[in-house]
Amino acid sequence: MSISIEPAALHYRVAVADLHAHLFHVTLTITEPLAMQELSLPVWIPGSYLVREFAKNLQNLRASQQGQPVACVQLNKQRWQTASQPGQPLVLEYEVYANDPSVRTASLDALRGFFNGTSLCLRPEGLTEHSCVLEVVPPELPANQPGWQCATGLAAIQTDPAGFGFYRAADYDELTDSPVEMGNFWSTEFVAAGVPHRLVVAGAAPSLDASRLLADTQRICEAAIRFWHGTEPPPFQHYVFLLHATADGYGGLEHRHSTALICARSDLPRQGQTQPSEGYTTLLGLISHEYFHTWNVKRLRPAEFTRYDYSQENYTELLWFFEGFTSYYDDLLLRRAGLIDDATYLKLLGKTIAQVQQTPGRLVQTVAQASMDAWIKYYRQDENTPNATVSYYTKGALVALCLDLTLRHEGQTTLDVVMQALWRRCAGGPMTEADLRAVLRDWAGRSFDAELDAWVHSTAELPVPALLAAHGIAQQTEDAPAAQILGLRVTENGGIRLQTVLRGSLAERAGMAANDEWLGLEVQGQGWRLRKLADVALYAGHATRVTALVVRGERLLRLPLELPGAEARTVASQWQVSDSAAATRWLSGH
Repeated sequence: MSISIEPAALHYRVAVADLHAHLFHVTLTITEPLAMQELSLPVWIPGSYLVREFAKNLQNLRASQQGQPVACVQLNKQRWQTASQPGQPLVLEYEVYANDPSVRTASLDALRGFFNGTSLCLRPEGLTEHSCVLEVVPPELPANQPGWQCATGLAAIQTDPAGFGFYRAADYDELTDSPVEMGNFWSTEFVAAGVPHRLVVAGAAPSLDASRLLADTQRICEAAIRFWHGTEPPPFQHYVFLLHATADGYGGLEHRHSTALICARSDLPRQGQTQPSEGYTTLLGLISHEYFHTWNVKRLRPAEFTRYDYSQENYTELLWFFEGFTSYYDDLLLRRAGLIDDATYLKLLGKTIAQVQQTPGRLVQTVAQASMDAWIKYYRQDENTPNATVSYYTKGALVALCLDLTLRHEGQTTLDVVMQALWRRCAGGPMTEADLRAVLRDWAGRSFDAELDAWVHSTAELPVPALLAAHGIAQQTEDAPAAQILGLRVTENGGIRLQTVLRGSLAERAGMAANDEWLGLEVQGQGWRLRKLADVALYAGHATRVTALVVRGERLLRLPLELPGAEARTVASQWQVSDSAAATRWLSGH
């Protein structure tokens, strides 16, 4: 059957070239090309701050006009120039290798297809403001294989019942901000605050409790919309969750009308399961985090991101705000939505506090510097990362906590109100740190410059314990795990391999180094084989001086290791409600 679609300035046709070779075939038709039309492929995808060089997967690029070949010359690693003439459509065809199952790129095999436009769609220079049509072609599958479906956040023009067909994007930015899921997936719809939402789950086991996942996701969406707009409608007309369940994956990437998520299959809720698993709570936190980004970074965003430059790094010092404040609210909104209780929320908060406190890099790098360095440090972690940098996710979340609790303690306003006022001040668009400082001053009745200078632009410790105590949350001590006592991060698989030795730790003082294999322990003349880090306490007992036997390269080393006394091993903290009324006012958002 012939389908007539109104032509767009840019028409992208995505088909499967070879499932088993992981190849997409892309045809880009430019209705009115420029003379000597140049094209490029992004080197990064917004929301994931690393140059990933997507052009490395593009192959066999050729150009034509009126059926005749047109010369196409590569200018650099991700840029090409054609010998095109204006006045007649320019057609470009190429293949893209897609074998990365993350949310950031593209993947294709016999079971599933997924892609972001930044991985597949060439960017025609000078024409990126024009409207685009994305045509997604269903693959040819064996007769005994279930047919595939297609889902995306783009607006449909004309599609078949499975979702394959034609979609429209206002411009190149919207095209590349709308991932596409293909395969045999489960899908349903719900309404939150009057807005239709779609939930797509690929790779789930038959035990999936779909009704629970649907209901919980709906409650998260309603809580987030209430947070930002009260009873007013949100700034979008539809939304799509694309969730891919794998053996052990985790991650998410935000978009304006959708999000792409990965979770471990075992973390999905199961039929007959009365209590949610810890993994399912983590998944709900991920859903909450990426949905909150619909406002905080996709619309309200750094002024440096007003227009993305896809050819290079885009720097900002504000990731502590956009990722950190989102990380503060993701679990807090689960509590306000009634999906977790106070104890569970405080356990999650305690993990964040511990992660920051157990990172020596917090005393080396400010969280604003960490935002700038995301391109070379956060996404390129090595054994020294905890010693040299701090996470803008976790410390940023604690900055938000400190602001919120300070504002509440002084009784003038809350961080909720500040976020909503910031949205209005910036019209849901680009913002600067100066905007945040101005809104804080207007609503708190005083300047918060001193606090932001100390918490964001210095390495001073955050006043977390005192502020939590003022809101009815008390700190409790418990026995610290061996890794925290020793200052190590390790892998355990029948033996102990050191991944990171933290700065100033007992392990560093003993001379241990990353990649050492810790074989055993000598205690009072006796030797013991270690298989897991907890064995250190088992064999050391009350001894405070032992000898660690480690292998470095092919050398066996005997390293003198000092251990703290029993009273110094209770340093890890739990957080519990000590004043229910004070805690409830904060946790419930009142």
